[in-house]
Amino acid sequence: MKWVTWLPRIVGFLLWFAREVLVSNLAVMHDVFTVQQRSSPIVVRCRSRCRTEFETATLAVLISLTPGTLTLATAARAGGEDGLPPGHDLYVHVMYDNDPDSARRRLREFETRLLRAVRAEGAPP
Repeated sequence: MKWVTWLPRIVGFLLWFAREVLVSNLAVMHDVFTVQQRSSPIVVRCRSRCRTEFETATLAVLISLTPGTLTLATAARAGGEDGLPPGHDLYVHVMYDNDPDSARRRLREFETRLLRAVRAEGAPP
């Protein structure tokens, strides 16, 4: 049954991602065309739950495609840290979130939606 729902999950993710790009574009355009600056840039480390390099690369690229965010680097992570399996940490520049924990939550939601779409079994726990 998991395979039957795979295509609708991918389509749902693409629609959600298109909405995120549109909303982010509007926020960046507002900052460009008005005197008031609402940006408060920070760099955060996001501990990824991606299992493959395809998932990690896709996540990094889609984060960078969203206006106001940029994946600066990825770093390999040894297993056992914080109970996470071996994987990658992403370092992300975020323009519109001055709270690192809030930025990590938003990136975690992004990652969960992506993994739900690309994995046959759905989202990670």
